[in-house]
Amino acid sequence: MDLTLYEVANALGARRGEPEAAHYLCRMILARCDDRLTAVDADLIDFALEIAAEHRLTAYDAAYVAAARRYGWDLVSADVADLVSRGLAVAPDGISA
Repeated sequence: MDLTLYEVANALGARRGEPEAAHYLCRMILARCDDRLTAVDADLIDFALEIAAEHRLTAYDAAYVAAARRYGWDLVSADVADLVSRGLAVAPDGISA
């Protein structure tokens, strides 16, 4: 999802103070996935808001869940507390909480 670029920029660039690494990784994601990045649209936002309300998630986290459900993807996340433990995603190591 296109939100992934913001996630990388925030986690690596803003929080860890590594803007050059964030820039590099975002460029790599765009180079490898640009034509496959899913853009947020009005229907996806509506679906995300439904999921957010149902599971008490941020709209941001719910957007990933909504996109995965829309396209039949497996959502992989390290967010054990909000996503993995609720069965909304699987952990990168495949172990559920």
